[in-house]
Amino acid sequence: MNTPIRGRFAPSPSGRMHLGNLFAALLAWLDVRSLGGEMVLRMEDLDPDRCKPAYLPQLAEDLRWLGLDWDEGWQPGDTVYTQSHRTAVYQAAFDRLAEAGLVYPCFCTRRELLAASAPHAADGARVYDGRCRRLSPAERAARLAAGRKPAWRVAVPAETVSFVDGNYGPQAQRLDTDCGDFILRRSDGVYAYQLAVAADDGAMGITRVVRGWDLLSSTPRQIWLLEQLGYPAPAYCHVPLLLAPDGRRLSKRDRDLDVGYLRAHSTPEKVTGLLAYLAGLQPRPAAVRPRELVRDFSWAKVGAQDRVVDERAWAAL
Repeated sequence: MNTPIRGRFAPSPSGRMHLGNLFAALLAWLDVRSLGGEMVLRMEDLDPDRCKPAYLPQLAEDLRWLGLDWDEGWQPGDTVYTQSHRTAVYQAAFDRLAEAGLVYPCFCTRRELLAASAPHAADGARVYDGRCRRLSPAERAARLAAGRKPAWRVAVPAETVSFVDGNYGPQAQRLDTDCGDFILRRSDGVYAYQLAVAADDGAMGITRVVRGWDLLSSTPRQIWLLEQLGYPAPAYCHVPLLLAPDGRRLSKRDRDLDVGYLRAHSTPEKVTGLLAYLAGLQPRPAAVRPRELVRDFSWAKVGAQDRVVDERAWAAL
């Protein structure tokens, strides 16, 4: 029996989407639709400090404005495809890892973390040295009794996770030296991105993940978590980032060509045409609808080089 092809949009409602978010969303949609698969919309609103409920319906509406649809997922009042309502799913995944002896409390302060980490991960992040993993049961009990609220980490093995990215080719990461024991749950009780994404992709039967290459280094640890939780790993395709002329990546914080501006000053067909041009799917930024791009979509056209949104891009809108 063949496994259904299922992709997903997974935006974070921390602000209005910008051109770079739409770029990744369009490629995710084209990837799934070109394979005859289903699309899921999931809202990744785990962080209560950054994510605001008002952005959820706006994100969905902005995707529809561009011409992107989905077969199941978020809608107003939803609790199934909204991460802030899926705590029980993440707790069950956390418990499974804990029962396997893979979880331990980390009492390090921010200052101690800087001292306990080595800045040699492939993506420049600091790699935790595992000092709290080596605490004795008595030392852990003493810290808990003193009122220290720990974060919880997963003890990764000295193993290499390898996979072939659909756009960036063969990838490999040694878990203990390249990423280290990473956090599953913060000290304030909020579940971490890595655990939530792995648990959700597994539970929702996601078989295709398309996202920016800035998340490429997260993929091996998510594959490993999926294996521990008893799920098959999806196929991954990471996409280039869109950059400002000064080399800075587009961001919600800087409101770089956000969808509010795009909707006020352009049309969905012109925006799609620009995105298709930036993706290498068209020789010029000619107006087009997403469905018109499905038949000839190919990752070979996309490539791995980041794209600069320059004056020509502005003129196309």
